[in-house]
Amino acid sequence: MKKIAVFPGSFDPVTIGHIDIINRGLPLFDKMIIGIGVNSQKKYLFPLEKRISWLQKIFEFEPKIEVQSYTGLTVNFCETHLARYILRGIRSSGDFEFERAVSQTNRVLSRNIETIFILANPSLASVSSSIVRDVIMNGGDPSPFIPEEIENLVQRK
Repeated sequence: MKKIAVFPGSFDPVTIGHIDIINRGLPLFDKMIIGIGVNSQKKYLFPLEKRISWLQKIFEFEPKIEVQSYTGLTVNFCETHLARYILRGIRSSGDFEFERAVSQTNRVLSRNIETIFILANPSLASVSSSIVRDVIMNGGDPSPFIPEEIENLVQRK
């Protein structure tokens, strides 16, 4: 049986922290689906199509990665794609507490899906999409926090 993982998030925008977790988790799995969750109640800075194309561009030479969007519960998306693992990055104790609660809820909803946590690289622990969005919206330079493949595309926002 193939080991398939889902790395869920909004990726609004994708950061170097996301890329680090994906690259470090990739050797653990046969396939990784980067799942861009869509929440109709949430206002995004970047359109879904742009976030999908950024991730496809960044990982265009990685055959084990697939990029897809989804709505609804992450565990349902995992089951639809035969993924038995959810990959999550942990930057802080606050992240851990939140992700632990989500993981335990997911475990109740689907006993077949395990959540795997990877601790953030200490040099990237302060990088978050919400901080990067704030930098962008206030005219700052986001380049230290985003993958170089998309720097020009993000700065044209």
